[in-house]
Amino acid sequence: MEVKKSLSYEIAVTAILAAVVIVLQCVLGAVKIGTVSLTFVLVPIVIGGLCVNVRCGTILGFIFGVITLVMGIIGADGFTHILFTNSPVVTALICIVKATAAGFTSALTFQMLRKKSEYAGVFVSAAVCPTVNTALFILGALTLSDVLLANFTDNVFYFLVIVCAGWNYLLEL
Repeated sequence: MEVKKSLSYEIAVTAILAAVVIVLQCVLGAVKIGTVSLTFVLVPIVIGGLCVNVRCGTILGFIFGVITLVMGIIGADGFTHILFTNSPVVTALICIVKATAAGFTSALTFQMLRKKSEYAGVFVSAAVCPTVNTALFILGALTLSDVLLANFTDNVFYFLVIVCAGWNYLLEL
């Protein structure tokens, strides 16, 4: 039997996990693989979606996106900073939409699968989060291929598929 969680529980756990998201992104967002940051922050986002609800996963994803954008704006994340300098609106949309969608879809996946198998729900939702995050980043980055070509690579396809969807995604997964 599932226990209904109170609003105070939801707020408290979301606030604690939000603090973890902020610290992880600000401190460990500096772990680089090539030009891309390895994102440990997806772990508390998935935990929020599993332990609380879809709203918590979505909020945590949104916070991750905002922190990523802020780090880029102030220059703490050089990659995002260059993207933002060249295309602020698209970069802001990429940061916020990909992260929010990753939290939302991960939590929603767990909610849909948990009735059949809680273990399957945990594993699939944990895989969905980095998959959505990376896929939406790649789709957004394709709109900035001229910026990528000018600043990071001479082959956008290689950079996005091998570096982002390859090594970075596999390590996040």
